[in-house]
Amino acid sequence: MMKLMVIRVLTWLLPLRKSKSRTKLYPIVQRIDYKTQSTHLKLYLSFVLVFVFSSSCTKDFEEINTNPNQPLSVQPSLLLRQVIYDYGEQMSYEGFTGGNLLGQYTTALDFNLFDRHDLKSPQLGGNPWPIFFQNLRDNESIIQLALENETFAVYEGPSRILKAYMAAALTDLFGDVPYFEAFRGKEGTVTPVYNTQESIYTGEDGILDNLNKGITALENYTGSIPLEGDILFNGDLEGWIRFANSLRIKSLMRISSQTDVSAELQSIFTNGDFIDENEENAIFNFTDGEPNNFRLARLRIGDFNNFVMSETMEEILVGFNDPRIATLFRPFSNSDSGEFNGLLNGIDATQNAAILADFSLAGTIFRENTGDLDANFMTSWETHFLLAEAAERGWITADAQELYEIGVTQAFEYWQVALPADYLTNSALYGAGGDASIQQILTQKWIANIINGYEGWIEYRRTGFPELKTLSASLNNDIIPVRMPYPAEEEALNSVNYADAASRTDGNSINVPVWWDED
Repeated sequence: MMKLMVIRVLTWLLPLRKSKSRTKLYPIVQRIDYKTQSTHLKLYLSFVLVFVFSSSCTKDFEEINTNPNQPLSVQPSLLLRQVIYDYGEQMSYEGFTGGNLLGQYTTALDFNLFDRHDLKSPQLGGNPWPIFFQNLRDNESIIQLALENETFAVYEGPSRILKAYMAAALTDLFGDVPYFEAFRGKEGTVTPVYNTQESIYTGEDGILDNLNKGITALENYTGSIPLEGDILFNGDLEGWIRFANSLRIKSLMRISSQTDVSAELQSIFTNGDFIDENEENAIFNFTDGEPNNFRLARLRIGDFNNFVMSETMEEILVGFNDPRIATLFRPFSNSDSGEFNGLLNGIDATQNAAILADFSLAGTIFRENTGDLDANFMTSWETHFLLAEAAERGWITADAQELYEIGVTQAFEYWQVALPADYLTNSALYGAGGDASIQQILTQKWIANIINGYEGWIEYRRTGFPELKTLSASLNNDIIPVRMPYPAEEEALNSVNYADAASRTDGNSINVPVWWDED
């Protein structure tokens, strides 16, 4: 009824507004003079207004005033797919660029203030903060949908596990961060406090708690609605449980210097429900072509040519006589015999011009053939290296050498390189125990993590292995940083809480260790 009245009013308004001559009005109106038209229009409009405000005929009002192209809520399946892909794609690129410079996998020839450890100057990479908070915010929406609507209950477990995964990566890089009050912009919380890393790992709704709650939610799910939008495990809930248990192992090892983790590690290992084979890895595949190829393939050639093998990586791979060098890097152009050459990190490009043809670029798997590359969340080889370290340190009862050799074998398989017959008995023979064995485990894990360069740097900070080099022209007094600095926009947008967090890190210093790294 109201729609009809509005239409009738518009048939009066539109001709009066658009026509400069009364002769162009509708025929029925042409016989009425202007004064009469105006009087009739006023009466008609008055009637409509009275009707609108006094009548209860408003049942279609919300429908009329709702934009069908701007939905008020999003299906959790779409959000889940978006979070997994966006985080995996962006952090793979971040890990290769900024992370690989910190972990000394690669060296930057130019645009290299970040490589010289001026970490407040991200260039082609080195600013992961917004990636974390955007995806943690979207993931929080999945959790709330799952808790509020029984139809979406199947999404609770995966979203809690993803929250734990991303929160761990965030706090491992920065230390204390906004967490318990974060991701609540719709509720009006736009300046969240910075929580301690200890509470983020061990508190209620923290990393370990969410992993446990995520497993429980998956184990207790009895519904028939499948998990959709899952590009990690294609809806396999058991895959998410294995993923969560591998993340529990990783998180416990990460905080092992601050708390006794042996009993919990032993329980997980004994139960055996973790990622145990490469077929169970938490990964998704890139493609060879756009739009889903690895972002390094989409860089301009000049930007791609900025990243060459580091001297640290060259020495380690050549020292192991490791054939993965030909997959991860290319022979340098000036070589007559297909040799590889690395460059010491942190050169001063204004003083020392490096010739690109003298150093090895990243391999074709990172540019031309990215269909062979994965976005890597968690793998079987990483799980086995973590367990090997736990066994070597006496925290679980297991054969450390056996776990190490499984990790190496699976890492070669992951990078699609044949394992030489004598590699584990010669080049990469397990150490004699103690620090020598720990170094061997951590170095092999470091090599395999080249697409997750931040992870290599984090584990170096935790263990001291592999030994990284002093930079060529450090902007941090020859000190290897032990945390990422909070970005400048935090000081502007969340000033009070930023100031408090900065005061606990000696003015946002990159040389103040995070909680799990403290002596």
